[in-house]
Amino acid sequence: MLGLGTVGQAVLSALTDNQETIAQRAGGPLNVKRALILHPERHLGHANLITTQWQEILADDEIAIVVEVMGGMEPAFTYIRRALAAGKSVVTANKEVLANRGDELFAAAELSGRDLLFEASVGAGVPVIRAVKLGLAGNRVHQVCGILNGTTNFILTEMAQGMVDYQQALAKAQALGYAEADPAADVDGHDSARKIAILASIAFSSRVVEADVRCSGIAQVQAADLAWGSRLGWVLKPMARARLVAEGLEVASYPAWVGPGHPLAHVDGIMNAVSVRAEPLGEATFTGPGAGGPATASAVLGDLIEAARNLRLGGHAVGCTCYRQLAIFDPARAEDAFYLRLTVRPERTVVSQIAATLAEHRVGLRQTLQAAAADGRGEVVVVTETCRRGDLDRALAHLAQSPSVFTLRPPLVVEAQSA
Repeated sequence: MLGLGTVGQAVLSALTDNQETIAQRAGGPLNVKRALILHPERHLGHANLITTQWQEILADDEIAIVVEVMGGMEPAFTYIRRALAAGKSVVTANKEVLANRGDELFAAAELSGRDLLFEASVGAGVPVIRAVKLGLAGNRVHQVCGILNGTTNFILTEMAQGMVDYQQALAKAQALGYAEADPAADVDGHDSARKIAILASIAFSSRVVEADVRCSGIAQVQAADLAWGSRLGWVLKPMARARLVAEGLEVASYPAWVGPGHPLAHVDGIMNAVSVRAEPLGEATFTGPGAGGPATASAVLGDLIEAARNLRLGGHAVGCTCYRQLAIFDPARAEDAFYLRLTVRPERTVVSQIAATLAEHRVGLRQTLQAAAADGRGEVVVVTETCRRGDLDRALAHLAQSPSVFTLRPPLVVEAQSA
């Protein structure tokens, strides 16, 4: 094992607690011989397993499978690549490596005839990789969307249900172990971007990397936004979406308002969910815990059992399925409806001024709401018709220069009632 943090220790515990069941399903017992860690003094209870020397694992012919749960790009990428080259199968939870350099690792796995399995990289306890890659192999997928980050979903749920601000909800998530001390990868949307890149690559058989994903996070969301959303009958969810359009693939990670009829509207707390629309399937949603050591360990164990069975039977798992390369759709041309919140001068004509500016840039209004704000200012909430993001951005740049507008919050996508 590479890494012995929360996930690694959960895997170790499960291998002991469920050893009979695991042995039956793997075709024989599975034993951990070495665990590579940086600080052995923190793991005195596993002193018989601990090593700080990667070469010791690489050179040991008795070690047939490497489980990588250390995270980060390096040295994880190098360790995975070299393990595969040495004829060892690899099970990994590393979405950063797979979303950026997965093609290189799949090539190494193919060359060595060994497995590279990664169910735990997306959705933790939701077995969506296997479902899309194998269960839907005969389908034509049109869209994959979901809540792929339990941390941000927990924060938005706390903000909405407790009407607390972002910092309070983040502090609670950190206290419960759902958020890291540095939560940037989660709250800025990068974690979800990596996961949707992986899912899109599988669902559409076309390589998608993290840089292809239009990405925005939740750090700018305020309690006032959640209050307005509640008034409109919406909830805010950390959405990740990949969909097939005429020009190629549109891939994004962003917070979005959803209505009560949306399949993800009632997925709260640390739960993750993935909704797939495909033909002939129709629509299906997979739900489960998306954060925590036990949930991620569950996916790691499933892959570990598969890798062990394949080694004993002389086969290996389905490798890279990216046989085509679809163009990535220009995000400026992506079409959605949007929610805008502005603090403005309390003038009778301010809404008509906003509407005129938006109309100049081909952005129509679906709905406007007004309320008094602090210091005698007014607050306006605008819901647009479906428009191009590039047109909206140009309109917002124009509005930001208006003397009638004091503040303009970042726009939020408004999803339809269904995925």
